Amino acid sequence: MGLGKTLQALAALLALRAQREKPGPSLVVCPASVAHNWNREAHRFAPDLRVLVLEKGKEREALLRRLDEYDLVIKNYALTRRDIERLRRYEWLMVCVDEAQAIKNAESAIARAVKSLKAECRFALTGTPIENRLSDLCSIAEFVAPGYLPSLESLERLGTESGPKALNRMLRSRLRPILMRRMKSEVAPELPERIEERLDCEMTHGQRRAYAAEMKAARALLHGLKDKGREAGQGRIRILAALTRLRQICCDPSLLGIQNAGSGKIEALNELLPRLMENGHKTLVFSQFVRMLERIQVHLDALGIPYRTLTGKTSNRLDLVDEFESDSNPSVFLISLKAGGTGLNLTSASHVILFDPWWNPAVEAQAIDRAHRIGQDKTVVAFRLAALDSIEERILELQEKKRSLVEGILEEEAFNRALTRDDFAFLLEG
Repeated sequence: MGLGKTLQALAALLALRAQREKPGPSLVVCPASVAHNWNREAHRFAPDLRVLVLEKGKEREALLRRLDEYDLVIKNYALTRRDIERLRRYEWLMVCVDEAQAIKNAESAIARAVKSLKAECRFALTGTPIENRLSDLCSIAEFVAPGYLPSLESLERLGTESGPKALNRMLRSRLRPILMRRMKSEVAPELPERIEERLDCEMTHGQRRAYAAEMKAARALLHGLKDKGREAGQGRIRILAALTRLRQICCDPSLLGIQNAGSGKIEALNELLPRLMENGHKTLVFSQFVRMLERIQVHLDALGIPYRTLTGKTSNRLDLVDEFESDSNPSVFLISLKAGGTGLNLTSASHVILFDPWWNPAVEAQAIDRAHRIGQDKTVVAFRLAALDSIEERILELQEKKRSLVEGILEEEAFNRALTRDDFAFLLEG
């Protein structure tokens, strides 16, 4: 979100250490994409700390045996899960979980792992404490203060018996002592305006034909499902796969091997990006589909527009970010939504393009906040591309329909529950 959470956590760590005669080591667990940013911020704002970024490599085993020689250890989620037995041997001064939505599923291996660590103090940093459902918040709170909130079953019963307003009031009251919420308007009132605009893209003739054929098959699958409740098993899997295929066709039919059909979104991008480059605007382009980013690369090469690409397979993330930020020339940064939607500081960009909509608007907001954050001195304009008369329009409508489950808990809204058959019907039939 760009509200200085990293700096606040480092300040808290320094305060904790100052209160103790012989403070032990502290641990930060974070996405791999931000581990080196933590290291850089620690060296900048807490230069006396002995910091270790523990990554894969031959030295890892030896380092795991002497973590108490460091003041701050930084590990990504995957390695934390892998090394959890070794990490449990230490008495940590502080354990800080960054992008804490990663532990929103209480049953996940990583949530169970970090909750098992011994620490005097625990911090969870996140811009989206509730992404999908109330259980997200409960899991994060259970890490910070085990046993503090009532059980999820008790909360759901309260909501059913007394109504959502009573549930929201109780949760706000209980969360107040353990939750510090920082708004951009409070932390950075000088932050420039953020403008969001939807760009409707007409499908090409070949794209529309491919879409119609896939929609017909998807509707046949839906009509074959009898259960009106939440779908399970192979039927649900097939429907979700059909939805993904429809969304890919909306992006570019070539993602499904359908050649020479064209793409209305690519045509729109080919018009938009040269104009932004001519006006000197650095631009971030997000997509959920890595292969779509690869397709966009081909068009950027043809247009002569410089670009960089960051996906889950990118190893030199920090170098790419530094190159993009220090480059005085307008360029494009192609970013996988899953790999780079959080934790990156890209304030040299003034424009953001969301090439395809995601089910959860909180994830999209996080992506836009890569540019609209502290340090930004330009108005940020975000474009949401949507294929006309398609499932993408339905996804945007569904986002709005599903925002009310936990509305009011933090005075924010969040995307709701897992998709049901009625949701499938809305998406495929309208």
